[in-house]
Amino acid sequence: MNLPPITNWHFYIVYTFFRYAAILQGVYKRAISGQGTNPKAEASGKYLTILAEMGLQFMKQEKSSSNLLKSQSPISGTNHLNRRSFSTSAVKSSENYIPFSVKSLSPRVQEMHQRVKELICQSIMPLEGDFIKHIQSDKRWSPFEPLEALKEKAKSEGLWNLFLPLESDAEVKYGSGLTNVEYAFICEEMGRCFFAPEVFNCSAPDTGNMEVLVKYGNEEQKMTWLQPLLDGTIRSCFAMTEPEVACSDATNIQSSIVKDGDHYVINGHKWWTSGALDTRCKLCIFMGKTSLTAARHKQQSLILVPMDTPGVSVIRPLNVYGYDDAPVGHGELTFKDVRVPASNLLLSEGQGFEIVQGRLGPGRIHHCMRLIGMSERALELMIQRVKSRTAFQKLLAEQGTIQADIAMSRLEIEQARLLVLKAAHMMDTVGNKAAAAEIAMIKVVAPNMALRVIDRAIQAYGGAGLHSDLPLANMFAWARVLRLADGPDEVHRQSIAKAEFRKYK
Repeated sequence: MNLPPITNWHFYIVYTFFRYAAILQGVYKRAISGQGTNPKAEASGKYLTILAEMGLQFMKQEKSSSNLLKSQSPISGTNHLNRRSFSTSAVKSSENYIPFSVKSLSPRVQEMHQRVKELICQSIMPLEGDFIKHIQSDKRWSPFEPLEALKEKAKSEGLWNLFLPLESDAEVKYGSGLTNVEYAFICEEMGRCFFAPEVFNCSAPDTGNMEVLVKYGNEEQKMTWLQPLLDGTIRSCFAMTEPEVACSDATNIQSSIVKDGDHYVINGHKWWTSGALDTRCKLCIFMGKTSLTAARHKQQSLILVPMDTPGVSVIRPLNVYGYDDAPVGHGELTFKDVRVPASNLLLSEGQGFEIVQGRLGPGRIHHCMRLIGMSERALELMIQRVKSRTAFQKLLAEQGTIQADIAMSRLEIEQARLLVLKAAHMMDTVGNKAAAAEIAMIKVVAPNMALRVIDRAIQAYGGAGLHSDLPLANMFAWARVLRLADGPDEVHRQSIAKAEFRKYK
């Protein structure tokens, strides 16, 4: 075609990002001013920052990568691909650009990540010994007071409610305006210490419950329950799992929610209700059936139940491999003729299953992000151990089997992290529903990876690895829980297989 090489290709990429950002700004402005006709138009605002920051990143990369871009410009004589870089080829864009390291994030998020990391390393992790003493004392069901001062510090520094993604909080009314990918790197740091997320108000199950209220709660429900949760003045729990049925299939639940005038009457037996033992837990989001005759996935509803409502009873805390996870705990609860106002129902009858699916997607990826951080710390502890211990006249670090274990742990952590970032990126760019297969993949991969990495670290420590002086045993117990929590491996593998089959229809 005799077209000359495009020597300033970088300029056109940057221009495209800012041009699209300007277009979306106009769409967003019309939506919030009531001039837009498309009900989804307001959601376009969440992409403005993403596009603008990517354009800025390209501008900063221009000096270091200009030679590479020239060599790959669409019709440069040195382009070994010999084709134009349209949408089918691998150029960085809002669709296929995934940041693989903290340095590839925006300056704002890099700075936030650094401050979170410093607070964890300098102020939170040094409290682990005192926290262990607290949860082994007769006061273990009361809050650990040193965390309260750290919460105020995190709040004052803007490191609060970091978990809410832009997709749920497009106007940044409740969270910090982070994408799922951006939060992934920060959440990984929180995974290094099992009580660190609480300092930033990013603990499960509160995070999932807050996201439910943001997405599905009405204004009264938000004022009554969401705001105190966002402020960190109360905590909450989520009651779904039941001892009498297999709740890997949520349609099996037997608890009932029956309309009685302007109230609902609730009856049911729940267990593994995390957070229910916490003295600060004031709200339970309860899943039960409002119909036995509706379609299978339209029988369930969710309703807000204040924990002090007559008829709500906490039977006992449930231990996980001997850990009762105080002061939060996992409760077995009964609900007997519990009456709450009909206005406490989330959305309408029959939409419970839909809400739960929306809740579990982000929750699953948060667990996986933290598991990456947990695994990194386990590997770090393992390396410290093997570099300081001698067996058979040789440092453990010099033993071939130890070296192989360390190498495998690094390989598996990196693989899992990349898959988590891909899932987070898809959630940001194409939505949770389109990313369902990737979310299922990480939910299988991350806990199993963490179990292997932690087990190798325990083995390197010998008997010390089993003791509460180190966090490894607790890490192992928690990683094992996550092969079941938010859906067992078997259900996720089945979903992945079905997604594969759909590709060949």
